[in-house]
Amino acid sequence: MPARKVELPVVVPPELAAGLARIRTDLQVPEDFPAEVTAAAVRAAAGPRLPELDRTDLELVTIDPPGSRDLDQALHLARDGEGFVVSYAIADVAAFVTAGDPIDLEAHRRGMTLYAPDHRTPLHPPALSEGAASLLPDRVRPALLWTLRLDARGQMTDAEVVRALVRSREQLDYPAVQAEIDSGSARESLALLKVVGQWREQRERERGGVSLQIPEQEVVPGPDGWRLEFRAPLPVEGWNAQISLLTGMAAAHLMLYGQVGILRTMPPADPGALRRLRQTAKALQIGWPAELDYPEFVRSLDPHLPAHAAMLDACTMLFRGAGYQAFSGSVPADAEHSALAIDYAHCTAPLRRLVDRYAGEVCLALCAGTPVPGWAMRALDALPAEMAAADRRAKKYERAVIDLVEVCLLAARIGEVFPATVIEVDTARRHGTVMVADPAVEAKVTGPDLPLGHEVSVRLVTADVTKGSVAFELVSSS
Repeated sequence: MPARKVELPVVVPPELAAGLARIRTDLQVPEDFPAEVTAAAVRAAAGPRLPELDRTDLELVTIDPPGSRDLDQALHLARDGEGFVVSYAIADVAAFVTAGDPIDLEAHRRGMTLYAPDHRTPLHPPALSEGAASLLPDRVRPALLWTLRLDARGQMTDAEVVRALVRSREQLDYPAVQAEIDSGSARESLALLKVVGQWREQRERERGGVSLQIPEQEVVPGPDGWRLEFRAPLPVEGWNAQISLLTGMAAAHLMLYGQVGILRTMPPADPGALRRLRQTAKALQIGWPAELDYPEFVRSLDPHLPAHAAMLDACTMLFRGAGYQAFSGSVPADAEHSALAIDYAHCTAPLRRLVDRYAGEVCLALCAGTPVPGWAMRALDALPAEMAAADRRAKKYERAVIDLVEVCLLAARIGEVFPATVIEVDTARRHGTVMVADPAVEAKVTGPDLPLGHEVSVRLVTADVTKGSVAFELVSSS
């Protein structure tokens, strides 16, 4: 899932309002919850099923984008002899939602939370997702509490999950945590987040996994209108993500051992695609020694350099086809997530993603040595198709909103010339894609002999609000 877009109290510029409404209609983005779903959520918030185990002694904190209210995870890290112990609490949605109730049925229709700059379309009603089920600070909450033990080099040695009551001590955001760590004054748990996160990144390198550090194109609402930015993630976002990945790997291991569950999978890269990437690197004049494998090559790229940015964009084409694989009674043959180079499951964002509730329930049963609840078993086979549909809608929605903002920012600037970088080229059709820095736009460009990875000058020729499309033509290249 992309980086979360936080709902803010923003004013929608008039030129965008009609376009956003059209996008939501076209993609059938749900509106407000039906009255019976909202009422059921209010009742559920008042009477959750609470576990007996009390772990409110753990000094957990949440780390999310600024302004978040749907808090799925809270963490605490400590030394454990020469190794580490990670306590990771995940919101227990099943403590509030019953299979077949109005909240559950609506969640299956939605699949996941959708984010836009002006509006958040949640998976669950706010009474739960921003209230009773969210791991808000200083509130006792039911949770799935993972205990993950690692050796001195960050290799996982043991994992278990139980239901427990927890209490987050503080709601933190990424910039504040990064500043605390960088200052050298971080509390032990946050200081260890960096240590463990870096060890996990090293383990990822060793097994051949890869994470693309591509600046994300984001819409940023402001008092003077909306703008677009390319945002590079902070290091702490990567370390925090490693804890989530670690938990997903533990969940996958449990489910494969128990021969029941649902995995997040990705097929192996096409060897032909890897050969084409080497040709692209050669065209961009980026050295790629034969002995340097793909993951290490990707880590050598600097997204701030034009040629490297084009190379990273090309690398997004290598791994395609992520999906979900449900299984019971046997182990699937195609279980691995190839980009991560390991088995993996989504289980850490149940407030925002439907499948996580089911993966968590399976893991709870396997750790307890009890049968997986019938309601969870009955849902497994349909989940891959439900999540695939939700994922397609989420991606189309995010892209359509960004395209709309691009058009609105550029509509009055037809004929202007902008500096840009060519990040993709289709030589047969004499077109490609350019990245413009100000405003932060990625759009089609036409012209002969487009120089991949080079800085160029392009003229804006189209900004069609109705179609949500922007196009440039090549003026000159350096």
